[in-house]
Amino acid sequence: MTLTVAIVGAGPTGLYTFQKLIETKEPLTIWVFEKGDRAGIGMPYTAEKTDRRMLANIASIEIPTLTMSYYDWLKEQPDAILKSYGVEPTTFNVRTFTPRMLLGEYYRAQFVTLVGHAEERGHHVEILEGVEIEDVVPQNNAVQLISTVGVIEQLFDRVILATGHMFPIDEDETDHYYPSPWSGLIDADIPATSVGIMGTSLSAIDAAMAVSCQHGRFKEDGKGDLSYELKDKNSKLAISLLSRSGIVPEADFYCPLPYEPLTVCTEAALTNERSKSTDGLLDRAYVLFAREIETNDPDWAKEIALQKLDADTFHDAYFDRRLKSDPFKWARKNLKEVEENRDARITVAWRYAILRMHEAFEVLYADLCEDDRKRFDRGLKRVFVDNYAAIPPESIRRMLALRDAKILSVASLGEDYGMTVRPEKTIITSNDECYEFEVFIDARGQQALGSKEIPFPTLRKILLDAGPEVTEVGEDYSVIDPPELEGLVSLGAIPFLMHDRPFVQGITACAEIGKAMGHAVRRQATRRRRRVMAACGGPRRKAEPT
Repeated sequence: MTLTVAIVGAGPTGLYTFQKLIETKEPLTIWVFEKGDRAGIGMPYTAEKTDRRMLANIASIEIPTLTMSYYDWLKEQPDAILKSYGVEPTTFNVRTFTPRMLLGEYYRAQFVTLVGHAEERGHHVEILEGVEIEDVVPQNNAVQLISTVGVIEQLFDRVILATGHMFPIDEDETDHYYPSPWSGLIDADIPATSVGIMGTSLSAIDAAMAVSCQHGRFKEDGKGDLSYELKDKNSKLAISLLSRSGIVPEADFYCPLPYEPLTVCTEAALTNERSKSTDGLLDRAYVLFAREIETNDPDWAKEIALQKLDADTFHDAYFDRRLKSDPFKWARKNLKEVEENRDARITVAWRYAILRMHEAFEVLYADLCEDDRKRFDRGLKRVFVDNYAAIPPESIRRMLALRDAKILSVASLGEDYGMTVRPEKTIITSNDECYEFEVFIDARGQQALGSKEIPFPTLRKILLDAGPEVTEVGEDYSVIDPPELEGLVSLGAIPFLMHDRPFVQGITACAEIGKAMGHAVRRQATRRRRRVMAACGGPRRKAEPT
C-alpha cells in the first residue's frame, strides 16, 4: 500500500522533511501545501517579508545541504545576480553572510531539484501553491485537510505540520503599530517621525534599516567605511531601539566549523548528571559549564573571578562591562576585534566554549524542575542567547552608520516597564521616563505557543480536550497525546516546540526537525520529547513509555 503524506508548509522545515521522505525506496504519494506563491522559500525569505539588504543570520558554511551546498550553489550564480543582492562575486566565501532573499532563491531552486529526484525515484508529488490549510481533521485512521479552496478530497496517512513562525496579525489599519517586523512593515510607507522598535536583536536592527532606507541611503567610501545619508536634511526621523538591558548584539565571531568537541561539559557528563535527582541538577551542570570555560580560557576565567560565580551570578559577570559601557562604543570596539580576529583566524576561546555548550544545555532544560527552569531563564539562558545570536558584522556597521548620522538611539527600560498602544501613538513608561512614538514596531521575536494557538480548529479542540496546554510530541515530533493522533500528525512548527527547547530556532533546527519527521513516516517514536517537569528535591521523573 502506498502511503500518502501531506507536508503543510514548504519553507526550510518542509524542504528538509521532503528530502528525508524521498530517500525511502518504497514509493510515496507526497502532497506539498504552501500558502505563498512559491513553495520552497519560507516566510522570512520572501520579497513580501524582507528586502535585498537584510542579511540571514547564518554563514553559508552552516546551512545544511539539500542537493548541493549553499556555497556551491552561490558559485554557480552569474556575477550580475550576486551583485544585485550586494554579494561581491570575487570576495565571498563559506563564511559570508548573504541576504535572506538570496537564501530563499537557493531553497526554491533546491526544492525544484528535489521534486525531480522524487519523481525519478518513483514517488508521486502534488504541489499546491497559494493554498492555505485552514483545518486538520483526523478521522478513521486518516486525516482530511480543509483549505482556502475547499475540502481536499484525498485522505492522508500522515500530515506533517511545518508551518514555521507564527506572528500576530496586524489589525491596526492606521499603520502606527506593527506587532512584528513581518506584519506589513516592508510594504508600508513609514513617515519620517519618531519610531520605536522593541528589541535590539538582528530583527530589530533590520526593522530600523527598513525604515531608514525609505528616507535615505547607506554609502561606502573608498576605505570601506559605511555612512548613512538622509534624502531630506530637515527630516525628523528618529529611531529608538528599546530593551530591558539596553545592550546591543555583538558581531558574529570567528571559530572553527564544524564545532570541536567539548572536553568537560560533554554529552556523557551531562547525561550522567541527568540520571540523578532533579535536586541540584542545574547547579551540577553549571560546575561542568564553569570547568569547561576554565579549561579553554583560564585567563578570562580569572578576569571574571569565575570561581566565585554560580548559576545565578554568572550572567552578571558576563554582561557587567557591557552594561557599564555606551552600547555604540562597545559595538564599535567589538566590531574591530571581530574583524581583526577574522582576518587572523583567531578564536576567542571562552566565547567558543559557551557557543558549543548551548546545545547541550538545551537537552538538559527538559529535565530541569520548575524552579531551576526559572533560574536558568533569568541567568544562563540570557548568556547563551547573547552568545549564539551574534549577528553579521555588516549589520553592526549599518547600525553604527545610523548612530553616526544621529538617527538611532538605544534605551534601557529595565525589568518593569509599561506599554500603551493608542491609535495615534505608542507610549512606553519606565524608570520615571516616558517615551512616545508615532510609529512602533515590536521586534522581540517569536514567542512560545501552546495548544490553544494551534491554527487548525478541529485539531486544536482535540488537543485541548486531551488536557495538556503544550502539545506532547515524540522524539520524531509525532503528536502522541491523545493516542488517537499517534502516527497521523507530526508537529514541526518551531513556536510549538519552544517550551522545553529554549534555543530552537533557525535553519539548522529546521533541518534537524525536518529529517526526524521525514524518518517518522516509516517508524513511530517510542519516547516523548517533552518530559514531565518534576518538582525540585526528588528523583527525576522519567519519560512515560508510549
